[in-house]
Amino acid sequence: MEFDFDARTEELRAEVREFIQDHVRPAEQIFRDQLAASGDIWAWDRVPVLTELRAEARRRGLWNLFLPASGVTNLQYAPLAELSGRSFLAPATINCAAPDTGNMEVLHQFGTAEQKEKWLTPLLEGEIRSAFAMTEPEVASSDATNIQLTITRDGDEYVLNGRKWWITGAMNPNCAIFIVMGKTDPEASRHRQQSMILVPRDTPGLEVKRAMHVFGYDDHEHGGHAELIFTDVRVPASNLIGEEGGGFAIAQARLGPGRIHHCMRAIGVAESAIELMCARAQSRVAFGRPLSEQGVIRSWIAESRVRLEQLRLLVLKTAWLMDTVGNKGAHTEIQAIKIATPSTVQWILDKAIQVHGAGGISQDFPLAEAYAQNRTLRFADGPDEVHKNALAKAEMARQTQPW
Repeated sequence: MEFDFDARTEELRAEVREFIQDHVRPAEQIFRDQLAASGDIWAWDRVPVLTELRAEARRRGLWNLFLPASGVTNLQYAPLAELSGRSFLAPATINCAAPDTGNMEVLHQFGTAEQKEKWLTPLLEGEIRSAFAMTEPEVASSDATNIQLTITRDGDEYVLNGRKWWITGAMNPNCAIFIVMGKTDPEASRHRQQSMILVPRDTPGLEVKRAMHVFGYDDHEHGGHAELIFTDVRVPASNLIGEEGGGFAIAQARLGPGRIHHCMRAIGVAESAIELMCARAQSRVAFGRPLSEQGVIRSWIAESRVRLEQLRLLVLKTAWLMDTVGNKGAHTEIQAIKIATPSTVQWILDKAIQVHGAGGISQDFPLAEAYAQNRTLRFADGPDEVHKNALAKAEMARQTQPW
């Protein structure tokens, strides 16, 4: 069994690491200062230093690496996503930020030639941003078949009515297009009632009502999360993605690669947390000894490393399976990493916060905000309990088969 990355992956890792260390991380405070000076916390896509970083990333060929069409496999991209998790700014600089990655994959795989030209091309160029609108406030959206927003055919148009919330990226004024999941045929079979459709931001009847907060954070550096109201929103019938009734299947196809991206970025966050934890432990003295000499602190550091190495191997195995047997063949492992990653990273962040004392829950360190963001991953793309239930059913079925 070979554990080394191939030559191309190592080359890309070195390039991405250098770019993030030498350009992105030193620019983080500049970005924050320029964003604050702009007077519009949501318009972070227009901050000058981000524009400069994107230009540098493109010059280096570090652009859209997540897309299979770029020639990078899931296994090759996974460690690059991990590196991007070491800086909140990095994914946007290389055009590999959620939810755009998943939306670009949907358009690439299911979009028409017209839809690709109008929306995919500017997304790939980094000229606009996008959002994916599925979750609703009135139903348990962990079951996607519950979605109630209506998409009704009226001649050459579709009419949308309903509410969405927790729509990531929607507060960003550069978010020009929404991929909206709704119900086209409530009489169809359970998994054929839903469809996906493209809704431009400036369509009459679409209201971005408010920003949603995550444990008090507005997440403006990631485009925020919004509640949307659709009131008789009309779009051309040609905006439908795929066929009527294909929305659920498209959603499942979208989520597989996205979970790899989320998990590897979260591993990068955990690596940063361990880095901060070790630095803090070595720099602080309590009861006459550095924290680094306290047994409980050393135990946390050791356990963090063990847990993170286990997690990384599981995620890389999943990426390899997706490349070799496809998303369907890797379904159990995709569920496993979705369960394991947020809880593991949350544990590591919690210990890093504890080592930092009161500073760990302050704005002076990135740990508290990272903790809040990571906690949301136990809901995003389906709550832990849904994945555990499905994984357990598959495991019980597997146990009935002969060795």
